[in-house]
Amino acid sequence: MGDALTYDGDQSPMTNRNAGFTLIELLVVIAIIALLMGILVPVLHKAREQGKDIVCRNNLRQVGIGANLYAEDWDLKIPRGSAGDVAWYVLFMPFLAQKPIDNDYRTVEIFRCPSYPDREQTVCYIVNGWDFESRTDRTGKEILEPSRLTSCTRRAETLYLVDNENGDWRYIIRSATDEGINRCDIWNPGHLPMSDSEDVTYGRRVARARHKQGCNSLYLDWHVEWTAAEEMVTDRWRFQK
Repeated sequence: MGDALTYDGDQSPMTNRNAGFTLIELLVVIAIIALLMGILVPVLHKAREQGKDIVCRNNLRQVGIGANLYAEDWDLKIPRGSAGDVAWYVLFMPFLAQKPIDNDYRTVEIFRCPSYPDREQTVCYIVNGWDFESRTDRTGKEILEPSRLTSCTRRAETLYLVDNENGDWRYIIRSATDEGINRCDIWNPGHLPMSDSEDVTYGRRVARARHKQGCNSLYLDWHVEWTAAEEMVTDRWRFQK
């Protein structure tokens, strides 16, 4: 007869099998973890970007409130081009809750888009400084004087503030006296998001893909919405449509 089975007390017959994981079991666990990470990481990234998008829109809404208060105090006029003596964002400061410290705008969050790649940038939006000779004028020019809101025929369809593009040709603004404060506006076809120009003066200024394939926009009736890059054509900036 064969060897008798060995018992350990009242327990089942003892075997030589180890109690730990086998290599195959470890590989299965690792594969499951990798699969879960592959699912969760894009979801978390999307949620983070959505959070930044919400902050950006809220900032634009607050600036819109400030712009409206400014207009009420200044005969319904609003700032346009940024090449004047005082930049548009400086003019809005008395009507906003946040203030710069010693002329340092890095303490002001309201003009920041959290999705802007360079955290040193304090002015993440650019203003509509585009003026046209007629409805058929496709080039236009920069306007430096304020414009009366009532001169805009379709305020809900006219862009006022939009996301500022980032790149080597775009200035980083940290204070109200930095070089480049006169380039925080749009007034030329080369500034549009579908332009490929990276010229300091005539290159792209509107963000092409800050939020998805477009950017957040404040319109002249003070509502905020996302606008696709290809929809930001010349006519969207005209006061007289």
